[in-house]
Amino acid sequence: MSTADRVNADAERYRAYTADTPFTSSVAAAPTEPVTIGPTRAARTRRTVDLSPAQHRALDIWQREAADRLGVARVTGQEVLVALVDQLLGDPKLSAQITRTIRSRR
Repeated sequence: MSTADRVNADAERYRAYTADTPFTSSVAAAPTEPVTIGPTRAARTRRTVDLSPAQHRALDIWQREAADRLGVARVTGQEVLVALVDQLLGDPKLSAQITRTIRSRR
């Protein structure tokens, strides 16, 4: 099954689910039946980032230098971004710093 087929199948399942599920605007009404949540997605979710040519070049250089320091052939951009996200989510000070940076750039 191709990626397009999977996307179309997911969209069709979602349309069928939402067609059968009436929308209720009552927030105060708590469910009286246990809620069943479907299986958790096992596959990783891909994110992309747009970098300027200078950022891309600098990141490539940093990755090569990190690979030399670690004694490995290469450090991938994937490894760098996963490590950065893990630190961002686990460090409240870093999270606040990133939030301030985003605010100042807007």
